[in-house]
Amino acid sequence: MSNARVQVTPEQAASDQRFLTARKQKGTERYIVRHSKQARITHDVTIIACLLLCVTGLFVFVPPLTQLVGADVVFVIRMSHRVIGVVFVAVPLISAIMAPKGVAHIFKNLFAKWDSDDKKWMILFFPYLFMAKWIHMPDQGEIKSGQRFADGMLWFAGALMGITGMVMLLGSTVFTLGGDAYAVVLLLHDIGFFLIAVFGMAHIFLGAGIFQPYRGTHKLMFGDGLVSESDALYHWGHWARKELKNGKNVVEK
Repeated sequence: MSNARVQVTPEQAASDQRFLTARKQKGTERYIVRHSKQARITHDVTIIACLLLCVTGLFVFVPPLTQLVGADVVFVIRMSHRVIGVVFVAVPLISAIMAPKGVAHIFKNLFAKWDSDDKKWMILFFPYLFMAKWIHMPDQGEIKSGQRFADGMLWFAGALMGITGMVMLLGSTVFTLGGDAYAVVLLLHDIGFFLIAVFGMAHIFLGAGIFQPYRGTHKLMFGDGLVSESDALYHWGHWARKELKNGKNVVEK
């Protein structure tokens, strides 16, 4: 596996090189719009809320930490946890209502059929983490195969935490949630937290650009949403070529 390589066709390699050479000669580089402003705002608010929920949730649901800070502090944290939880649920829902086609596009990508390049990418991913300089990853569509799985789990975990969180909130304010029912809902809430912790760390590792080949990718969501032509071809070759050919979402600077 350590010697595994995936080669692009000579035609694809030549096409990529012509793209990049032409840009350098003009002294400009093309960029592709990858994420809209609404998508970036929704993502950023949601992920910040998620991180705050993880921290405040520990002090609300973990007895040793609850005892450490005292009842008064826990009360403030509990109220903050509820308010942030409402934001965590409301912002994606409002965004989805505003742009239903965008949501449909996201789920279309998540459940897209895997091709041979998707399967090769998954096989090579773990060796690639340690030998990125020597392994050429196969071209990918708009969403990489591994990202489809990880993002799908984050969507599932986020929905699970949001639903169970709302049930617990309403169960303590609008109606009474029985002891057994509360225990089940809390268990499901904890499972959602565990899944978000696991897949969220992987998402941050790659999305924040901690892994060298992904340096600068944080700007896709926390910046202007643009990806350079060279980075687009490297990470999402199939998608990049379609966008460059279409030209609708391509800008120069």
